[in-house]
Amino acid sequence: MDLFEKLYDEHENVKVRFVGFTTDDTRYDFGIVYTSMFFGKPLVVCMQTGRSTLLDPKDIEDLDHLQNVFRIREKYQAADLAEFFRETLPSIPFVTQYE
Repeated sequence: MDLFEKLYDEHENVKVRFVGFTTDDTRYDFGIVYTSMFFGKPLVVCMQTGRSTLLDPKDIEDLDHLQNVFRIREKYQAADLAEFFRETLPSIPFVTQYE
């Protein structure tokens, strides 16, 4: 391990939520990891593709970001997903990790 400088190695008990839902034409399955790491942003993992991202309220409003991260073809599908995340993810102020 002399080649690497360890930046962090944290152990944390976290809350994880698994949720699946459908819209008119799409099925979604997500794992949502609530952690104090990463500025308090939940880690959202698409269980179908394995693609993941950290999301806060500002990220949710960026439909292009949601389309890119989860490889969604249509803007209206990203809007549906944003609506789900608005209702599901906490809107609490996120903490600063590096103080």
